[in-house]
Amino acid sequence: MEERKELQELEELEPKRANLSLALLGNNEIGLLRTLDTGVVRELWGRTYNADGKPDWSHLYPYYHPDIVFQDSIQRIEGIEEFVGLCERLTQRCQSLHMQILSIAQNSNIILMDWIMTMAFTKYPPNPVYGSTKLTLHEDGRIIAQRDYFDLWGAILDGIPPLKTPYRRFMRRVFG
Repeated sequence: MEERKELQELEELEPKRANLSLALLGNNEIGLLRTLDTGVVRELWGRTYNADGKPDWSHLYPYYHPDIVFQDSIQRIEGIEEFVGLCERLTQRCQSLHMQILSIAQNSNIILMDWIMTMAFTKYPPNPVYGSTKLTLHEDGRIIAQRDYFDLWGAILDGIPPLKTPYRRFMRRVFG
């Protein structure tokens, strides 16, 4: 790992700047990344989603470790290439996507946030999904694991009026 040795040498030469750290990026390039904390995450995620267009995650990809493990109620993805593919597929499928971070907290290398994500697809009206995300930071400061939690069936069935009421009634009766 010649690149890692080069990174260690640069870290010794480069004085620590506030909120910046050197990281080994894709294609064995070394670059400066902002240290991820609640403020930086809120700002970066805020730039990803907007109310009028499709999401753009490209500025976030350097903050993900090459061995990222992403999991939600639909899938488990391992590796940055698979993760980028997932984000690109979602971008293609959505007409628009907006995310509002409601709260965010950090304890050591764990960042937790809860959010409302509103997605619009071509045939259906925008539908809010309520969820939370756990980010686990690698020792190099990048995201090594992301776990998203949300009610997939509730999000889908709430958008289908004939099924919304029976689904919510079933959930209250069985789990409430």
